[in-house]
Amino acid sequence: MEPEMLRHMIASAQAGDAGGYEALLQRYGNRLYGYFLRATGRHHEAEDLLGELVLRLVRQLKKYDHRGRFEPWLFRIAANLVRDWLRRQRSRPQPASLDFPDAAGLARIDRLVSGGRAPYAGLLAGEAAEQLAAALERLEEPTREVILLRHFGQLSFAEIAGILDCPLGTVLARGHRGLASLREVLSKDQ
Repeated sequence: MEPEMLRHMIASAQAGDAGGYEALLQRYGNRLYGYFLRATGRHHEAEDLLGELVLRLVRQLKKYDHRGRFEPWLFRIAANLVRDWLRRQRSRPQPASLDFPDAAGLARIDRLVSGGRAPYAGLLAGEAAEQLAAALERLEEPTREVILLRHFGQLSFAEIAGILDCPLGTVLARGHRGLASLREVLSKDQ
């Protein structure tokens, strides 16, 4: 995106124009949702976190001083929301139900709907998503955070280092170790 266009969207939103917020959400919404979905493993949680991010964006954007660092600033808010969500999840027991969404965000009955594909195609895709979600859960939290921000948030390692406030070498090492661990876990599951 051109820096001038982004600057205009931010200025418009800071002035209270709903169109500015809408433009920012159209630009970053899918990436943020993807990050939240992989971090939580549930569609409804990802939607809730995206909604919370929008509220924080509305509250905090007026204080933001644009110097070409909007994307890391936005993803830092997203990473903090995920950390808070994880803390809350650890302190609350998980309900067990056949209708409760699985790691891919679908109830078991939803997996049976083929959607015009071969009946087993949805199951295979769902199994792959479940395997990835389970493998991500096995990673240590700092490593998992780097993998999610890099591959689902589509941020550079330098931007992630700024968001997490740690050296670039540490972020690179976590990313390398995390991908190696994911490959190992997923190859064992095959």
